Amino acid sequence: MTAVECLAVWLGRVPFSEALDLQMRICELKKRGNAPDVLLLLEHPPTITLGRSALREHLLVDEAALMRRGIELHHIDRGGDITYHGPGQLVGYPLLLLENGERDVRGYMRSLEQSLIDLLGGYGVDAGREDGYTGVWTPGGKVAAMGVHISRWVTSHGFALNVNTDLSYYDLIVPCGIRGKSVTSMRALLCRPLEMEEVASRYLPVFGTVFHRSMTPVDRDFLENIIGRS
Repeated sequence: MTAVECLAVWLGRVPFSEALDLQMRICELKKRGNAPDVLLLLEHPPTITLGRSALREHLLVDEAALMRRGIELHHIDRGGDITYHGPGQLVGYPLLLLENGERDVRGYMRSLEQSLIDLLGGYGVDAGREDGYTGVWTPGGKVAAMGVHISRWVTSHGFALNVNTDLSYYDLIVPCGIRGKSVTSMRALLCRPLEMEEVASRYLPVFGTVFHRSMTPVDRDFLENIIGRS
């Protein structure tokens, strides 16, 4: 299978609404055949998102309490329940046109999990799957959550990997609607902080191998020029 080129962009810390707008712009162009595959990697300020299947009772505080703490709340069209995004968390938004042999939603989810399992393995973290649940799990708890949207075989949204995440924010929610399961981070598992851009950089070849993409790192200006011309 010939590798498809995929642009990889490290955005740094970006507000959720800004990243969502960028995703939607790229996906609309992709549906018209006017944009390449793109992998956006970034962090968000403290944000809670509710997916299509989210239950309000999984948010354990009221919206006024979130506002007082400067935490944004967004209802979005990805699959899944409720999750937290924040500093120290590597968020990945693969914006891909799935090829004929890739057009399997469950298979796409498993591949996304595998890419994170492989990344964590490179750091010596024992990670895998948990029967009946999506995401990536370790003996210390869930380390990565996933929620995607696929329209006309163009993917959006993606994953959130806890790298140096402040795990106390998870006390505000029932993570992914799963009660009785703990949440962890790479920092907690490895007993040391990690540099976010370095983790993002190490993810690129892993993602490329799993998804048969040829990864080309570019900056945001380069990406904006491409989608602005389309």
